[in-house]
Amino acid sequence: MNSTRSEKLEAFGRLLDILDELRVKCPWDRKQTNESLRTNTIEETYELCEALMRDDEVNIKKELGDLLLHIVFYAKIGDEKGEFDIKDVCDSLCDKLIFRHPHVFGTAEADTAGKVEQNWEQLKLKEKGGNKTVLGGVPASLPSIVKAYRIQDKARNIGFDWEEREQVWDKVNEEFNELKAEINKMDADKMEAEFGDLFFSLINAARLYKINPDNALERTNLKFIRRFNYLEEKTKEQGRSLKEMTLAEMDEIWNEAKAKGL
Repeated sequence: MNSTRSEKLEAFGRLLDILDELRVKCPWDRKQTNESLRTNTIEETYELCEALMRDDEVNIKKELGDLLLHIVFYAKIGDEKGEFDIKDVCDSLCDKLIFRHPHVFGTAEADTAGKVEQNWEQLKLKEKGGNKTVLGGVPASLPSIVKAYRIQDKARNIGFDWEEREQVWDKVNEEFNELKAEINKMDADKMEAEFGDLFFSLINAARLYKINPDNALERTNLKFIRRFNYLEEKTKEQGRSLKEMTLAEMDEIWNEAKAKGL
């Protein structure tokens, strides 16, 4: 907390020194590659996201450290291959930040966060080696909900958006009715396609109303887990199995959980 700049640099240097030693002396660290680390990096990212969702400062710090380890590890592997090192990573990031913030480091003007985002997308198209299309920077491997949000947000930054956010509800209703029509026909392929269109329009609505759809769904996931765990626990206390209970009996306990604020 409130460390000096020199203390922060010293701590980062210590991390690099430790990794250098581990890479030589530890059999596990020595054998790691970009590919072997990749899945662990994804796991660490999700663990950080979970801590962020809980606003758990202790675990946020811990998970940031785990993710930072992976960043310097990839840079170390790059250094060993003679391709790049952590200095190159930092320099590349600094150059990008300066280029994409001409309102801070240059003469451009941007007095709102929205204007900054619009400028950001335009600048990315101009970067050497950068995105060649507006949607080119959306990673193909992103989870579908996050990807839909990012696609819509990038389209918004170049002006492709509803004039009034209330208009999105007409689109949601349109997609819902199209889904119902396909359900009536029981065409599995078209039902799936229309379900996707409905999801996409709902995510668009969330974006327009400043709701993060991934966070919103995760809140509901966690709420369902809490209530279902309560249902399961109460059922066991009665010496019964969930499979033995009627839906009405389960609903009664479920409503207890809701009343308790679970």
